[in-house]
Amino acid sequence: MLSPKSAELVEATLPAVGATIGEISRLFYARMFAEHPILLRFMFNRGNQANGTQAQALAGSIAVFASGLLAGQQPEAMLRRIAHKHVSVGVTSGQYAVVHEHLLAAVAEVLNVTPDIAAAWSEVYWLMADALMALERFLPRGQQEYRVIARFQETEDVATFVVRPVTGPVPASRPGQYVSVHVPLPDGARQIRQYSLSGRTDDALQFSVKRDGEVSNRLHDFAPVGSTLKLSQPCGDVTLEPGDGPVLLASAGIGCTPMISMLAELAATDSPRQVVAVHGDRDQLSHPFRAELAQLVAKLEDARAHVFYERPIGEWPAERTGLVDLGGVEIPPNTTAYLCGPVPFLRAVRAQLLAAGVTDIHYEVFGPDVVSAG
Repeated sequence: MLSPKSAELVEATLPAVGATIGEISRLFYARMFAEHPILLRFMFNRGNQANGTQAQALAGSIAVFASGLLAGQQPEAMLRRIAHKHVSVGVTSGQYAVVHEHLLAAVAEVLNVTPDIAAAWSEVYWLMADALMALERFLPRGQQEYRVIARFQETEDVATFVVRPVTGPVPASRPGQYVSVHVPLPDGARQIRQYSLSGRTDDALQFSVKRDGEVSNRLHDFAPVGSTLKLSQPCGDVTLEPGDGPVLLASAGIGCTPMISMLAELAATDSPRQVVAVHGDRDQLSHPFRAELAQLVAKLEDARAHVFYERPIGEWPAERTGLVDLGGVEIPPNTTAYLCGPVPFLRAVRAQLLAAGVTDIHYEVFGPDVVSAG
């Protein structure tokens, strides 16, 4: 909890900080990378820095956390998501002090705040940092070398990599989790990207990559069968929870990867749960795991699939043409919903679910979480 004096100052300055926190975040990253360039080359996503989404996510998370403190509660789901991402890329406890130094300096520069206000926001930061470090302490850490033992081309721009540890067993994982893949680049940098597990066996993991940017292109072009990759432990808090209630699995594009993993788990356990699988894509040829979706749904006792194509090839139902629209999809009462896909899809589907009375909603987003920030 914030001290009374800090709570008063944070509440008074939250509108001003919220209005400028995007500028604060951009200045923060510029300052930090100028002093610690190795962080940009070997930890932070260069693409997300260039397009501003990392700054937007940071800004949103701090504002949400501060607002929660003033209301006497912490945004647990947001904190869990951040903690898993931090562990997957190797954030250490010592780096929180580095972030604090440059973030508070950016706040002071943009807003010209008094020492008392700076101290109040420092308290907010360390409460958030302490909460994250407490969560991260119990998550599996470390990287492991894997060998690519098979590759499959799912679509023209999506490839599946099947990897086996060079030494040791396959780590435990849950449907819906992801791994961070460390990829060396031609300029000497190493970039880290998260890819959802699209399947696993007793001795191998499987993840799928859409060709989209310098890291995914590198994997597509320079990770053949026989090559080795460094992967993190499986991470992610958006996982298929046990139970007997209805489940909605909704995805768009490459967001189908965690959903196909969850669907495979339901099929493998002969689950009697009601399952509604919804997917949106450009057309049939761009739809990864299209055949697997139909096969897995057919194996389940009570499952239905609803597939939407923006520009379908050949004949396709008019009500399933265009963007995903849950208006014509029957959603059972007490449904638990899992979502994955681009941010506009997540926001639109979440709004549709809330309008339909579904409140138990879990989502995974590739890259910085700007869903909760928007």
